[in-house]
Amino acid sequence: MKNRAVDSPDRTTKIRTLLNVLGPFLGLAFVIGLFSLSNEVRPYFLTGANFKIILIQTVIVATSALGMTMIIVSGGIDLSAGSVVALTSVASATLLVKGYSPSAAVLMTILAGGCLGLVNGIAIAGFRMMPFIVTLGMMGIARGTAKWLAGNQTVNPPETPINNIMALVDPIHLFPLPPGVWITIGLAVLMAVVMRQTIFGRYIFAIGSNESTARLCGIRVRLQKVMIYAVAGSFFGLAGLMQLSRLTQGDPTAAIGLELDIIAAVVIGGASLNGGAGSILGSMIGALIMAVLRNGSNQMGWPTYMQEIIIGVVIILAVGLDRLRQRRNNL
Repeated sequence: MKNRAVDSPDRTTKIRTLLNVLGPFLGLAFVIGLFSLSNEVRPYFLTGANFKIILIQTVIVATSALGMTMIIVSGGIDLSAGSVVALTSVASATLLVKGYSPSAAVLMTILAGGCLGLVNGIAIAGFRMMPFIVTLGMMGIARGTAKWLAGNQTVNPPETPINNIMALVDPIHLFPLPPGVWITIGLAVLMAVVMRQTIFGRYIFAIGSNESTARLCGIRVRLQKVMIYAVAGSFFGLAGLMQLSRLTQGDPTAAIGLELDIIAAVVIGGASLNGGAGSILGSMIGALIMAVLRNGSNQMGWPTYMQEIIIGVVIILAVGLDRLRQRRNNL
């Protein structure tokens, strides 16, 4: 009887862990199956060409989700991601217009995103301000700066190798995939290792689980938070570069509401808004689910407002599932 009592909680814990891991995959399968029910949509939806488009549409959200996963797991939030993506895409286009080399533009764009994240991190950790308020303010600052830098119009840079990062080659077949897709996959593998196998990654989970305990254990919480937001900002800058490559222009009005898709992708992937839980793989699947939802809605011919409603419902459901997971874990 004693062994059964001990085994029961262990078994329950294993089942919950398995469901948390498989949840995003089941959600992806459900969404794909839902859009495949239509006889009119299925022949176009379930094709290599369409899945290539879905993967391309996933890149920007997925790249940003790499940074947002670190932030949310550490117990923070960043509402400025979409505006930073727009600003860095405009900055990169402006650099190319002014004659900078593509390599210099790439480096400076990623650094610009990192600097914006650094400012967020210093304000949040150094001055102990609320992440919600700080990043909400940065959202307005970055968007306004993007419009000022672009003169309230799109910036059209000359054709460079940057355009090839997200170029759609051979649109009829799944392969070859654009370099941007492979870059995102490679970075996702790297960040998964960082989050699970490095001291920095363990600190992120420790801070998100209990910041006070982490501080008592000797973790320099303030420094770690600054680093987290700076690294995340670099990923937002890279996403801005991907945006420029996809649109072939810097648009200060682009990526409005993108931060909601990013946050939803991370939460759908199993991350907790309370911090301390999440995974890179789950966030990538979550980003893919968001892309499939938008692509499938377009295939069904649903109007834009319907897509907005669906995405809003998904975000609410994602937060609701997060709360449900927290209640079960506390039982």
